[in-house]
Amino acid sequence: MSETAPLKRLYIKTYGCQMNVYDSERMADVLAPLGYGMTDSPEGADLVVLNTCHIREKATEKVYSELGQIKRLKETKRAEGGAMTIAVAGCVAQAEGEEILRRQPAVDLVVGPQAYHQLPELIARAHRARGERLAAAFAPEEKFDALSVERRPTGVTAFLTVQEGCDKFCTFCVVPYTRGGEWSRPAETIEAEARSLAEKGVREVTLLGQNVNAYAGEGGLAGLVRRLATIPGLDRIRYTTSHPRDMDEALIAAHAEVEALMPYLHLPVQAGSDRILKAMNRAHTADSYLRLIEKIRAARPDIAISGDFIVGFPGERDADFEATLQLVREVGHASAFSFKYSRRPGTPAAAMPGQVAEEVKDERLARLNALLDEQRLAFNAAQVGRTLPVLFEKLGRHPGQIIGRSPYLQSVHVAAPDRLIGEIVPVRIESSASNSLAGALDLETV
Repeated sequence: MSETAPLKRLYIKTYGCQMNVYDSERMADVLAPLGYGMTDSPEGADLVVLNTCHIREKATEKVYSELGQIKRLKETKRAEGGAMTIAVAGCVAQAEGEEILRRQPAVDLVVGPQAYHQLPELIARAHRARGERLAAAFAPEEKFDALSVERRPTGVTAFLTVQEGCDKFCTFCVVPYTRGGEWSRPAETIEAEARSLAEKGVREVTLLGQNVNAYAGEGGLAGLVRRLATIPGLDRIRYTTSHPRDMDEALIAAHAEVEALMPYLHLPVQAGSDRILKAMNRAHTADSYLRLIEKIRAARPDIAISGDFIVGFPGERDADFEATLQLVREVGHASAFSFKYSRRPGTPAAAMPGQVAEEVKDERLARLNALLDEQRLAFNAAQVGRTLPVLFEKLGRHPGQIIGRSPYLQSVHVAAPDRLIGEIVPVRIESSASNSLAGALDLETV
């Protein structure tokens, strides 16, 4: 009788953006044929992958700190007669590959974001103790050509990368250097992957790209959205992250006309001061951004706006920061992400004069967050009394509770049977909290 080979344990820790979440899922896919199954802890894992983000300095240092801890686990496993392979993937791998190997010799593989499809081959080479340890310079089409459209979704929602890289060269950003220039996947391969996901029970996809609305396939992002909206069973479409420069008329019209396109838009502005926006090389002004928001809301009045903000950019004065606060007041945000500026080596902003003191950044970030929190709470409270279609995704923390998402991406908690997971059900919203809603449904109608 033949024995089944023991399943090898794979632990992946993901840092940063949704695109890294997608990449981590695909890494698990390409490694599954080698017998690797996911585990939720690095202890005892046969392969540990850190899928890294290079956007913020502290995130990079966290990777090195994590590697120090994993090195100890590797040594423990070796002492017990086992072996652990450590791989660093993602944007830190792309930007600092040789430095990673120098600083942490316990690392076996360094794999950039365009090369993770080669993980099986690289792991085999590492196990044979020969061959290259660094794989970081491949075109994105090579990666996607090597990946099957067949995936193993773990729920009713999924990420789907449609575009990579960025040509905008914002002075604070490392993406053009770590992910390369803008590149779009062919629409037919995206559709094939989306159809496969829908056939496996996925009801909602989020289209991903460093600059997703720069998607340059046939018909642009608007055309892609319309194409995917025809797939049976795929009822919800979202996309992130966008740039104001690429928010065209066709995409705005899609928000008005495509029912599956959710009324939620993440459209980073970064600052409200034209002087700072120019220094950031954003190529839009505060006024042009506000006019764009007006146009989008005219097309889809109920749309929820989310944004990104950076405080303490080099040269930012009190008046510049006040302009950011004023823009926030005029837009009104359902949610937002806000950060203190941190220097990224090799970016133009890192060498700019007028670097802002940390205590000033802290004070400004606190004031900005207070305003954004106020707006988020108000937006959530405005949903109370409304009936919203909720896509239920998973069990809640309490017995008899399930959790889903509103069209505006809010978490919604409801007492209901778990048979509704995967269904879109009308829910009457009864209360709101800082980051979630609670509601009730008529069980006789479902």
